[in-house]
Amino acid sequence: MAAKKTKIKTSAGSRVFDVFNVIFMLAFAFVMIYPFWNQLVISLNEGSDTVKGGLSFWPRIFTLSNYSYIFQRSNIARGALISVLRAGVGTASCILCTGLLAYVTTIQHFAGRRFMRLVFVITMYFSGGLIPTYLLFTQIGLTETFTVYWLPSLFSAYYMILMASFMNGLPDSLAESARLDGASELKIYFRVIFPLCKPVIAAIAVMLAVTHWNSWFDIMLYNSSGKWDTLQVYLRKILLESEQAAKLLSDQRQYEAMKNLTTTSIRAAATMIVTIPIVCVYPFFQKYFVGGMTIGAVKG
Repeated sequence: MAAKKTKIKTSAGSRVFDVFNVIFMLAFAFVMIYPFWNQLVISLNEGSDTVKGGLSFWPRIFTLSNYSYIFQRSNIARGALISVLRAGVGTASCILCTGLLAYVTTIQHFAGRRFMRLVFVITMYFSGGLIPTYLLFTQIGLTETFTVYWLPSLFSAYYMILMASFMNGLPDSLAESARLDGASELKIYFRVIFPLCKPVIAAIAVMLAVTHWNSWFDIMLYNSSGKWDTLQVYLRKILLESEQAAKLLSDQRQYEAMKNLTTTSIRAAATMIVTIPIVCVYPFFQKYFVGGMTIGAVKG
C-alpha cells in the first residue's frame, strides 16, 4: 500500500503572512526593476514624444534614432575597445597582485605578515590627496598613457582583507603538505590556494570590472589629450554636444537630425550602452559573487 501523504496544516496567520510577503517582494522587485526598464523605454522612444511626460511601459513611438545618433560617431568603437582593455587588464592585474599580497599575509611562519597588513590597512584611511597624486603621476610619466588606468590599482587593501579572510578559512594542512613535498610558496599559491579561492576571486573580479568600466573622472584628470579616452568619456562628450545642439538649432541640417531627439532620450540610450554589457556578464558570476562575499565576511 502506498504511504499516505500527510498534509501540513497552516494557520490563517501564516497564510496571511505568505500573501503579504509575496505582495511585498513583488512591489520591491518592481521598484528595483522599473527605473532600468524606464530608461530602456525612453531610449527606444522618440525624443519629441518623451518630453510629453507620463509613465509608459512600452515605447509610444518606437525608434532607434537615439542609438543611431550615438553609433554614427567613428570614435565609439575605439572607446569601447579601450574600455574593454582597461576592464580586462585592470581586473586581472589587481587580482594577481592583491591575491599574492593576501596570501603573504596569511603565511603563519612569515614574521612580518601582521605589520604588512597594518601598513596596507592604513592606506584605506589616509592618502596623499588628489593634487600630490597628480603631481606624482606627472613626474613619473604615467599621464597620457594606458598604464595609468591599471598600475595605480595593482594593490587594494580592501580586496586584500576579503581574500585573506577567505584564505584563512582554508585548511592549513593543504599548504603544509605542499611544503613537505618541496613546493615553493609561489607554486603553493598558484597550484593549491588560487584554485580554491574561485568564489572570492570571482566576486572581486565583478566589482573590479564594474569599477574600471564605469570610471571616467581619472580619465579626465590624467588623459586630457583624449588619446586614451574610454567609452564613458565619449558618451559624456556626446551628451554635452546634444545639449549644445538643443540650444543652437540654427542650422537646417542639424535641426532635421535633432528635431526628434532630446538630451533625455540620448542620455537614456547612453545609459543602456554602458549598463547592458555589465548586466549580461553578471549572471555568469552571480553564484560566485554571493558565495565569495558571504564566506569572506563570516571568516573575517
